[in-house]
Amino acid sequence: MTEIEQLLTRVADKARNTRPWGWPSLPEPVDSTTLARAEAALGFRLPPLLADLYLSIGDGGFGPEYGLLPLLDNPPAGEPAAVTQYLTNRESAREDPDWPWPEGVLPISHWGCGMYACVDCRNPQSPVLLFEPNADDADQAWYVDAPSLTDWLRAWGEGTGWYMEMNEGMEMAPWADFRIRTTAAQES
Repeated sequence: MTEIEQLLTRVADKARNTRPWGWPSLPEPVDSTTLARAEAALGFRLPPLLADLYLSIGDGGFGPEYGLLPLLDNPPAGEPAAVTQYLTNRESAREDPDWPWPEGVLPISHWGCGMYACVDCRNPQSPVLLFEPNADDADQAWYVDAPSLTDWLRAWGEGTGWYMEMNEGMEMAPWADFRIRTTAAQES
């Protein structure tokens, strides 16, 4: 069994045994047609590990805090699906250029107060970023939550994420590529 297969097995076990707020049960996984529709709407492919989570474990409803957002359908808690949230954020960024939303950065989990965990789908490492819109400006709203989706999932499984009570006050590095990625998107 590969390292990723082992991780998926651990995530699936934890997903079956924990339920984030607002999720009465673990949703069924999506099928390949739903994944293809989501990727077509987004205009980019999901990183393989993220696609595997949706295809083999469930359409959201597991993970830290409020859990992964569903891909295309609204969850029981009423939060928009990941694709909807991404498209809304990109449109809002066009209307408010002071708060650009980077292309290819998909919100995957809501933390409350407008904060999201997001995967940079354009980076082969698939880092997980924290969007914290309560900052004074967009340059101070993006942080690196984990260097990869693999690391983010491990932290959830092991209970070592920044959101755990024992890790309160843990510092995150600002996302250095934010301005580069948003400036390049605005120029194209």
